[in-house]
Amino acid sequence: MITSASNLKEKSKVIKRDLRNMIFNMPKIDLHRHLEGSLRLSTLADIAHQHGVDLPSMSLEELRPYVQVIDGETPDFLGFLAKFKLLRRFYNSREAVERIAYEAVADAAADNVRYLELRFNPVALALNQGFSFEDVVDWVILAVNRAQTDHSIQVRLIVQLGRHEPQYAWRLAEIAVDRQNSGIVGLDLAGDEINHSILEFIHVFQWAKKQGLHITIHAAEVGPPSNIREAIEKLGAERIGHGVRAREDIAIMDLLNRQRVTLEVCPTSNLQTGVVPRLGQHPLFAFYQLGIPVTINTDDPSISNTTLTDEYLIATGSINVPFRALCHMTFYAAQAAFLPEPEKSRLVDWFSRALSKYTAGSSFDLP
Repeated sequence: MITSASNLKEKSKVIKRDLRNMIFNMPKIDLHRHLEGSLRLSTLADIAHQHGVDLPSMSLEELRPYVQVIDGETPDFLGFLAKFKLLRRFYNSREAVERIAYEAVADAAADNVRYLELRFNPVALALNQGFSFEDVVDWVILAVNRAQTDHSIQVRLIVQLGRHEPQYAWRLAEIAVDRQNSGIVGLDLAGDEINHSILEFIHVFQWAKKQGLHITIHAAEVGPPSNIREAIEKLGAERIGHGVRAREDIAIMDLLNRQRVTLEVCPTSNLQTGVVPRLGQHPLFAFYQLGIPVTINTDDPSISNTTLTDEYLIATGSINVPFRALCHMTFYAAQAAFLPEPEKSRLVDWFSRALSKYTAGSSFDLP
């Protein structure tokens, strides 16, 4: 009996290891990753020591709870957002901004993410040090382009606006529009959706969309499902960041399905912010079964201490997403990429071929 139980345990370990290896080697897409939440802790320590950043502690382990969600921490949305406040202190030179942007892309590529849309808030990168928004945007573009050259990954950029900083909205939108030929493809609105409405952002997002930028909006992460309807109808959202609370409103789920608005779901983040009480209750697979285009993403890899491989494993293991559905979600991500034609068609075709080997050659012609 002891030997039998031991054998079963070892077999389980082998199966889990093989699944991790397969998912790690799969080509993946991350549509929802924040640059400011992708800072390596080792880089954080280097910058702190080199530039004397004023921190609660210079010990990496003592600093970790300030910038990363740790085991036993009570899930809390505002507590999660608060970790970004300390991270803003680390963008204290051009070299630091470029290093962080380069490493964010390199880390994604190392996880076999083949297409990445990296979003960033120029205010977070610039304001503490008095840099111009234009400069920090150009530094990020340079670093990302260099990283794309060095690694097997395609990257596009999304400029993120903060709900609590409407005074910068027009300037940031104009900067993004001016740099569409340099890899910026979209505009995002993020932050505290409970205490800050979208009203002050309507005209700027409508204008940006007319200029050719794509629109993704954080909505119904912690706010009500109606925030999704507002994002689509008033801001022109083509994708929704998180959107987990859509499960509470059948009309909103129908809207997402009918208009083919893609959800950028981030399971670990949703657990850590308290959006879902446990992963087994996450609506990711339920959304998929209803025909809503859903994708799996990291949100903030360093804050959540996760990778996209980890998120895929969580989806299959804790949310009970079948492996074939996992591949479909990756394909949905290719279809939802903020790329012009024929670039998008090439991406979709490439992923269709690449993923077919994981599903015995099944077609990925989805509705």
